[in-house]
This record gives sequence, structure tokens and C-alpha cells, in this order.
Amino acid sequence: MEDTSRYISPLSERYASKEMQHVFSEDMKFSTWRRLWIALAETEQELGLKITDEQLEEMRSHVDDINYEDAREREKKVRHDVMSHVYAYGLQCPKAAGIIHLGATSCYVGDNTDIIIMNEALSLVKKKLVNVIDRLSFFADRYKDLPTLGFTHFQPAQPTTVGKRATLWIQEFLMDLSDLEYVQGSLKLLGSKGTTGTQASFLELFEGDIEKVDKLDPMIAKKMGFSSCYPVSGQTYSRKVDGRVLNVLAGIASSAHKMSNDIRLLQHLKEVEEPFEKNQIGSSAMAYKRNPMRSERIASLSRYVMSDTMNTWITSSVQWFERTLDDSANKRLSIPEAFLATDGILTLVMNVSDGLVVHEKVIAKHLMSELPFMATENIMMDCVKRGGNRQELHERIRELSMEAGRNVKEEGLDNNLLELIAEDPSFQVSLDELKEGMDPGRYIGAAPHQVERFLKEYVLPVLEENKSLLGEKAEINV
Repeated sequence: MEDTSRYISPLSERYASKEMQHVFSEDMKFSTWRRLWIALAETEQELGLKITDEQLEEMRSHVDDINYEDAREREKKVRHDVMSHVYAYGLQCPKAAGIIHLGATSCYVGDNTDIIIMNEALSLVKKKLVNVIDRLSFFADRYKDLPTLGFTHFQPAQPTTVGKRATLWIQEFLMDLSDLEYVQGSLKLLGSKGTTGTQASFLELFEGDIEKVDKLDPMIAKKMGFSSCYPVSGQTYSRKVDGRVLNVLAGIASSAHKMSNDIRLLQHLKEVEEPFEKNQIGSSAMAYKRNPMRSERIASLSRYVMSDTMNTWITSSVQWFERTLDDSANKRLSIPEAFLATDGILTLVMNVSDGLVVHEKVIAKHLMSELPFMATENIMMDCVKRGGNRQELHERIRELSMEAGRNVKEEGLDNNLLELIAEDPSFQVSLDELKEGMDPGRYIGAAPHQVERFLKEYVLPVLEENKSLLGEKAEINV
């Protein structure tokens, strides 16, 4: 029976995928601890310590069948999570009990596991990020030629295209992908550095043989799938690493937030809408409403991730000398929850990108209501070619534009600037001639070309390089 009397994180129940939840699960954490203990014991054996194959085989046979209850009962007594799991592992591996965790300090399993888990989590984030870029690139290509009203300061500006606007979102996600790949590629294990990072315990174990001590970290790193360990440390790896990792997540959150803001504004204008399911309810009170709830949720979770990043930098800045323990409780919250929230964000962005609805007639109506103002430069130049005076025509257009603007704002009328210009003898142009010049395609500049070039030169190479990651489905829980 479900226990509904305890707090349950909405990140796991509502937002994050099962895959990301598994990465931060107890099974992942403690099985990784055991793999690290095996890697340490194997390396110590290979470097000459008296550890038997039988002991190693016993340890290998109990990597995943973790006796949690034994560990929990022990932790109630000793108040130390690592030693509780050393004890529990030893119960299952009585022959190897004496050599488990030999020479190591708690951070050997704790910190190395944190790096391994963050590396796995970054791979999941990368997969979803690549799929976001793929979906948006399809959207950008499809609508690269569709003129739409551009905005600066959320005031009507020169036209752009729907596809060109989407490339602005894609470009930011490409920056995030580049940052992710750089930071993930720079991750190293802590290795086995000892209590204050001096490897004193291992120098003792190997009877002063510094060459064997030097081989310890590289051998452990290789066994755990890493190329190297950080060359120096205190007891822990530098907490600055956590800040760098969460900066990547904050960057993704910022990009997603900006995109979601644009979509929410476009949905207000009824130009572009996020997907809305057949039985979805927009409001408990107003049955007609179609709220952009997915985009709003993206914004909400994104703000959480961006603010959560500050945890890591504060923690890094207050680590005293070789270590303090005021990082531990904070890290248990800030790191997993940042990843779980980012995972939820990217799932939502994929879902929204997949189902964006474009209302072309509304877009055209809004554009055409403003286009006469934007076409005045072209109108003026055409009239000058017919013998008009540029300065005089400029002043008349300014005056007529102000009059048309007043009609729209104060009287609620349609924009009648073209009619006003056609009626003014200074311009010597008919209304039909003016309307012929109102083709929106004349005013979008190089937008379609920019989209094509951007997708071809910058996006497609990235998608080709990561084609094995494509095809991810976006399933949202609620």
C-alpha cells in the first residue's frame, strides 16, 4: 500500500525521467561504491599486496545485491555511512572483509562515485539536449520562409521569419552543448589520495615504494573508465568541479527559459501555441482557456536550476584547508535535484518542440497591420524615382504615419496609412500600386538564407556527430 503520509519530491514523482532517477538512486550509488572497492583491491593486489583471487571473486559476486537493512542498522549505531556499508559488504564477503576499503578514506568511495554519477547524468542530459536541437532544427527549416512580425522591446520592429526566430533558440542550446562537452571531457576521478590528499596511508602500505603509489591512481581510473585522476587534492576533489557542472545545467535552464518565454508571449498573440491535448483542462474556472502550462513549467523549473547553482559556488568557497563536512548535506540535495530538474526541463522542451502549432493566418494578420509603417522607406524611394523630393516626402510620411497611428491607438481603427498616402498628391501613387508593394517577403532580408546556412554549417554537423543519440521520446508524466 502506498504511503501517502510522507513528503515525496515532485522532481521524482512529476518531472524527472526514470533513467535520471536511476542515476541518482541508492542502487547506483552503493553498487558504484562496491565497484570502487573492487578496483582498489584489484590494484593493490596487482601492485603486490597480499590480496587473494578468492577475496576478489567474493567481492565481485556481491556488487548489486546490497544488504541495505544491515547498513542502515549499523549506521544508527556508528553514525557513519561509509563504514556502515563497509561493514554490510563484509557480512556478505567474510573472506574479503579485512581488505575492503584498505588504506582509503571515505571520500575514496564518496567523491569518486559523485564524479561517476555526474558523468553518467551529463550523458543523459546531452542525449536530450541533442534531441532538442534536432526537433527545433526541423521546425526552423519548415518555417524558414514564413514572414512574421519581429519585435524589439516587445514593440513591432522589422519582419523576420518564424524559422529564423527558432534559430535563436537553437544557437543557445548549441552553446550549452559545447559547454557540456567541454566540462564532461574535463572530469577526472579523485582517485585514492588519503585523508589529507598526501597518500600517506598508501605509502605506508607499500613500504615507502613511491613508484607503486604513483601507479595507484592511474590504474584505478582506468578500471573505472576514466583517463586520469586530479593530480592533487585535499581529502576531496575540489568542490569547484560541482560548480562547473551545475553551470552547464544553469546554461541549459537559461536557454530553455528564454525559449519558453517567447512561446508564452506568442501564445498570448495567438500566433504560435504549445501542444494542447484533447482532454486537457486549461483552467478550473474558465473552460475556454488554453494556458501554456508546459512552457510555464519549463520557466518554473529553470529558475530553480539557475538559483540552485549558487549552492555549489558557496560550498566551494567555504571549504577549509583540506576539507570540512559542511558540503555533504548540501551536495546530497543540490547536485541530484539540479540534474533531475534539468532532465524534466529538457523533456518538456522536446515535447513542446515536437508539437508547436503555428497559426499562419494570425501571423499574417498581425504582420500586415504593421507592415505599412515598415514599408515607408521603400515607398519613399519609389516616389523619389518618380520625381518626388526626398525631404518633403519624408516629412509627409512622418505626418501621415502619426495620423494612422492615432487612428489605430485612439480610435481602434485599422491601419490606414496606405490610404492616406494614396490620397496625398505629393506621392503620385495609387492605392493598388501601394498594396502591390506589401509583399512581406520583400522585408525579411536574408532570414531564409540565414536559416539554411545556419542549419547546414552549424547544426547538421552536430546532429551527424551525435546521430546515435537521436530518436529520444519525450514522455511527460503530468
